[in-house]
Amino acid sequence: MMEGNEVFDFDTVIERRGTDSLKYDFARERGKSENVLPLWVADMDFRTAPVVLEKLEQRIRHGIFGYTESKEDYFRAVEGWYDKRFGWKVKRNWLVKTPGVVFAIAAAVRAFTKEGEAVLIQQPVYYPFSEVVTDNNRKLINSPLKLADGHYEIDFQDFEEKIIKEKVKLFILCSPHNPVGRVWKEWELRKLGEICLKYGVLVVSDEIHSDFVWQGNRHLVFASLSPEFEKITITCTAPSKTFNLAGLQISNIFIADHEMKRRFRHEIAAVGYSQVSAPGLVACQAAYEGGEEWLEEVKKYIWDNFLFLSDYLEKRMPKIHAVVPEGTYLIWLDFRELEMTEQEREDLVVNKAHLWLDSGAMFGKDGEGFERINIACPRITLQQALNQLEQALNQLRIR
Repeated sequence: MMEGNEVFDFDTVIERRGTDSLKYDFARERGKSENVLPLWVADMDFRTAPVVLEKLEQRIRHGIFGYTESKEDYFRAVEGWYDKRFGWKVKRNWLVKTPGVVFAIAAAVRAFTKEGEAVLIQQPVYYPFSEVVTDNNRKLINSPLKLADGHYEIDFQDFEEKIIKEKVKLFILCSPHNPVGRVWKEWELRKLGEICLKYGVLVVSDEIHSDFVWQGNRHLVFASLSPEFEKITITCTAPSKTFNLAGLQISNIFIADHEMKRRFRHEIAAVGYSQVSAPGLVACQAAYEGGEEWLEEVKKYIWDNFLFLSDYLEKRMPKIHAVVPEGTYLIWLDFRELEMTEQEREDLVVNKAHLWLDSGAMFGKDGEGFERINIACPRITLQQALNQLEQALNQLRIR
């Protein structure tokens, strides 16, 4: 657990209030009381890797933050990361940098579909997917995942039928899946890809959670599975989830097809965006060049957090079930056995337990009865949250 002379400390609670943190400082603005304990938005309560802080400090001391671009060493860091960890060999002329993955998905929606055309997603899924579709006046089509014995699966028949019936132009893939935690198997990705190829559907693959995979599961880059998939895919990646860098606004988007890349870049230019932030470039390169040891240690800590959560629920709140994640640090909690309405569950979580989670309904109708909890936090914070939820259930005499 060493990097240089530093120990990776994930147990210390770092005060984030008063830092304009969306997670901690905006409860009142989001309709919550200020005393809620937040475990909702997907950033970590851990300091990033020491190597990232060191490189950022060096750049800050330089004192000039003019227009900045990346050179070959930046690409080599990104290229090396995806080659070493996923066996995916990217080319420099595929890369387009954006301030975020959601920004890139929205740009792809505008670049590759027209108003009124259909875009398909698989709910319950990361809620900005539906927002960027409807906000851009496209038709949202849902092919819901199926929950069977605590495990989510793709309904391939429904997926294909929706594509045919609605004349779907674009599919937004979440891989690994947020919030249900699936890491798709090769056969699942290939089957999705073959259907998309058959009907001329382009794929936007959000792979931002790819570095968090558990229990022997393996993340496969969708575009890497065949040259044909590569030609129809916009692959969205970022160091933000992996190294807790969301506020630095840096994502790496890969598009192998020259014409698709041209259209995508044109859409970005049309909104007046050019260079990403200098600190974002510095942090991404530093993380990919020297942050792997830190990542492996934080992953161990987060998995232990899940085991703690799972054990706590089983012993003390057995009517709440955690869907065992194959990937991500966002855990999908099944509250349905409590037989509460959406309003009753919201009252339990927010007003009685004083927790700020993400209600499952935010992820689509198929998420009703669930809550998403972020466990990338010190264990004492997670324990406090579970204690508060247990106490609230005890007051209702429900366990």
